[in-house]
Amino acid sequence: MAKPKNLYVCAECGGQTAKWQGQCPHCQAWNTLIEGVAEAPAGTHRFAALAASTPVRALSDIATSEVPRFSSGIEEFDRVLGGGLVAGAVVLIGGDPGIGKSTLLLQALSHLSTKKKTLYVSGEESGAQIALRARRLAGEESGWGAALRLLAEINLEKIQAAITAERPDVAVIDSIQTLYSEALTSAPGSVAQVRECAAQLTRIAKQLGTTIILVGHVTKEGTLAGPRVLEHIVDTVLYFEGDTHSSYRLVRAIKNRFGAINELGVFAMTERGLKGVANPSALFLSQHGPDGKGGTVPGSCVLVTQEGTRPLLVEIQALVDAAHNPNPRRLSVGLDQNRLALLLAVLHRHAGIACYDQDVFVNAVGGVKIVEPAADLAVLCAIQSSLRGKPMPRGMVVFGEVGLAGEIRPAPRGQERLREAAKLGFGTALVPSANAPKGRGSKIEGMEIIAVSRIDEALDALRGS
Repeated sequence: MAKPKNLYVCAECGGQTAKWQGQCPHCQAWNTLIEGVAEAPAGTHRFAALAASTPVRALSDIATSEVPRFSSGIEEFDRVLGGGLVAGAVVLIGGDPGIGKSTLLLQALSHLSTKKKTLYVSGEESGAQIALRARRLAGEESGWGAALRLLAEINLEKIQAAITAERPDVAVIDSIQTLYSEALTSAPGSVAQVRECAAQLTRIAKQLGTTIILVGHVTKEGTLAGPRVLEHIVDTVLYFEGDTHSSYRLVRAIKNRFGAINELGVFAMTERGLKGVANPSALFLSQHGPDGKGGTVPGSCVLVTQEGTRPLLVEIQALVDAAHNPNPRRLSVGLDQNRLALLLAVLHRHAGIACYDQDVFVNAVGGVKIVEPAADLAVLCAIQSSLRGKPMPRGMVVFGEVGLAGEIRPAPRGQERLREAAKLGFGTALVPSANAPKGRGSKIEGMEIIAVSRIDEALDALRGS
């Protein structure tokens, strides 16, 4: 028997090379080559079912139709998916251990099993463990998940046979890193096995019209483990976020071929599993003053951010204190730390407020991560409030992007943000001039709008309030 030949596979692009190198010769990524065993060449038509052969046609001649969807039974999960599940789609959901991935999917399949054929494939837990969890989630509710089919297996070929025999509408694979194919000799979780298993499951999903949801492990950096090709193969990529010490969980869409990205679903972990939070703004502002409108503590400001199609009110807290060493600290939680350093430079140059001898700490309350630049103005307002020791005006919301020249740029969907704030009882908004309602019919009833075009104007408006 011939000795197996070793080769090195890139975890980013899947490229192969005979010798180890610090940099992948295919995608130029550093330190991504992982040692593996060369596999026998596959058959010519192995993945022929992934895409049927079609003739060349003009784009205008191709008929289009709306993608039909069906609900998972969990409203917040449907929101992140873009309105529901799509037949034949492949969804990848990743998150930290114990965050609630398996619990959420078990709840979704239990709801779906009353009207659809479902199959839960577990490679990490036995059938008895899953049944015990299901009984805990069901509580006194009789018949919960009774029609849900279960398979505890890690062999890819046996899973494929079960899906072909059962013909489920929705199947969950928990998790993709535990599966192995008999066609390969490498261990489960290796780059080759993950890529092969994902490709074969994608093929069977497209062939049978079965919606397949894959659970993926994450690395210590928080990214999905395995080759980056895995995220390219699937149709939708979801990330499960949240602090294990908190009862709240966030599900965020990073990629979605059938809907908008950056959609956010908010859940609360209870004894009966994950429950959707219909009004997350009220959740994040629950400790913001006695009535949720703030105005009692210096360094606190309410931001209206946009997560996908959903306006969300989040409290931004800042603490500015005298530095006790030559290098003042700059720390942000939930916001980009480099962006904080940039904003402090703008604050000094264009508003005359220096923080070079101050420690500055900024936090987005509730564990939410804010990546849009429309949070800039709220961060600077919170910093000034903490520095002056004076609370922000009660019932005020803030949003707007701050440029390097000190200008305040508009945020997208400004009218939706203002309407959401007005609905929650806020009466004043500090916004960019371009986002101020214009015209008689566009005014927000019961809300005073303070429109500013530069950072010094915004801070002067706060001083005079």
